[in-house]
Amino acid sequence: MKTLTLNDTLEYIKEHDGYLLVTHIRPDGDTLGSAAALCRILRKFGKTAYVYDNPQTTSKYAVWTGPYIAPKDFAPACVIGIDLASERLFPKGLPEDTRFDLCIDHHPTNTGYADRLFCQPDKASCGELILQIAKALDLLDPETASLLYVAVSTDCGCFVYGNTTAETHRAAAELIDAGADHKPLNVSLFRQTSFARLMLEGLIFSNMRQYADGKLSVAVVTLEMMERSGATEDDCDDLASLAGRVEGSYVSATIRELGPKECKVSLRSGELFDVSAICSLHGGGGHRMASGCTICADVETTREILVREILEAL
Repeated sequence: MKTLTLNDTLEYIKEHDGYLLVTHIRPDGDTLGSAAALCRILRKFGKTAYVYDNPQTTSKYAVWTGPYIAPKDFAPACVIGIDLASERLFPKGLPEDTRFDLCIDHHPTNTGYADRLFCQPDKASCGELILQIAKALDLLDPETASLLYVAVSTDCGCFVYGNTTAETHRAAAELIDAGADHKPLNVSLFRQTSFARLMLEGLIFSNMRQYADGKLSVAVVTLEMMERSGATEDDCDDLASLAGRVEGSYVSATIRELGPKECKVSLRSGELFDVSAICSLHGGGGHRMASGCTICADVETTREILVREILEAL
């Protein structure tokens, strides 16, 4: 794996063609917004580029990625992972023999699976790296700015998460100055939600538990709760932020049941607690204050494991 600078990445983009941009499993606004934005940039630069048709993309984000989705018969010459930190996050349906020529990422736990890596772990979102590329190529138009605003704003929770920095705000300001349609985006991304989502949140909050005098909050999202609320995948964006809303909570865990013996875990914390260390025990990773992993156990067992490990670390 070769580490690239911004200039190295620009040279690679100029010298190659036939791009397929791959997003991660259970894609969020950062991976999808960044991939769509880079695809638009590459096309404006005269390149052939598409975004991998990630089957887990929800309707909330499909409206932005739709124009860039690769046709079934597209044979890429270069594959780029976008906000894709490790092999375990490869999207469903991706051929097992896919070789990544480049990865653009902001996770410090990136495993180096791609031949080349352009990574800046100090950035709050991958969108900030794509913004650098757009500016360097002088290809930041209003549509690209809107896609990148989706990426930047969602990965910092509308600028309230601990990863938000002055640079994050400056990036958002640049995107607004470039024509990002931020007002309706903020409403659709952060203000409006479905009735099913509200019902699901009620069930999550009513079943939440606290430990260590309220310093640790643990929320669960079971398949039964999904059924009772009528929620679908479209209603499950950013569930990981809910547990941390409790006053006095410093570390929060969200456990989502995916099957009888499979749980997706999302951990969040303040600056002094490294949740990536906990997730690494289970083959996961991410950022110091925001990480995830998968534990092959039922919900109650997963909760017991996490509470024990987190309390020991606290």
